Amino acid sequence: MLTLPIKKKWFDMIKSGEKKEEYREIKEYYGSRFGKLGVGDGTIKEIILRNGYSSNSPAIKCQILINIGTGKEEWGAEPNKEYFVLEILKVKEIK
Repeated sequence: MLTLPIKKKWFDMIKSGEKKEEYREIKEYYGSRFGKLGVGDGTIKEIILRNGYSSNSPAIKCQILINIGTGKEEWGAEPNKEYFVLEILKVKEIK
């Protein structure tokens, strides 16, 4: 299962249900990881968003859809910039 680090501010907003999308720059690094999961194919995937790099850092397991598009500035996206958009459908587990 893919695990992605995330800043505390965004982690807390996802945990509370306020933030419904996470963004990653369109770069080869993420393209290779998300490509294996199927970008834009409409299938639901599970990933872990971890607040930090330690194995005991707080983490959220969630169901997502991955697409390419623009994001919301209030959720960390830059205006008129395309990202891998991880649409958070459901938070399954908080550790």
